[in-house]
Amino acid sequence: MIKDYPTGFRFHPTEEEIISFYLRNQLEGSLQDRLRRIIPVLDIYATEPWNLPELSGELCREEKEQWFFFAPMQEREARGGRPSRSTAVGYWKVTGSPGYVYSSDNKVIGMKKSMAFYVGKAPTGTKTKWKLNEYRVTETISPPNSNSASSSMPKFRVARA
Repeated sequence: MIKDYPTGFRFHPTEEEIISFYLRNQLEGSLQDRLRRIIPVLDIYATEPWNLPELSGELCREEKEQWFFFAPMQEREARGGRPSRSTAVGYWKVTGSPGYVYSSDNKVIGMKKSMAFYVGKAPTGTKTKWKLNEYRVTETISPPNSNSASSSMPKFRVARA
């Protein structure tokens, strides 16, 4: 697939494109095969950050600065709990306050959380150079042909490392 793109092509979607195209299509169940070749599904919070480049999608594999993943919502989080962001050697810690993502017509379409990876156990871990932005939609999206109350489709967010 990468050979289909001209020399110098880089996959750099805007925050609006991440939420309104990629994440929305993933949540609706549209374009699944095409999307997952670009942005694979991965439990990013259970994966060491230095392993992310080799697990990234086709358009990002050669990238040195950023990789994209669909991160499924954890079961405990879906029931109202806090997500676990611990790996075998460290943890992702939220830095700063969540921010809004706006569409080109100035409407709130999503939220963005920034995180940093720490090696060790909280709260005495050592901060590393690894950063992560997590994007999620602000409205509920139901997949086609489903009851929104009993939908078994997993909820996702996009993580950009």
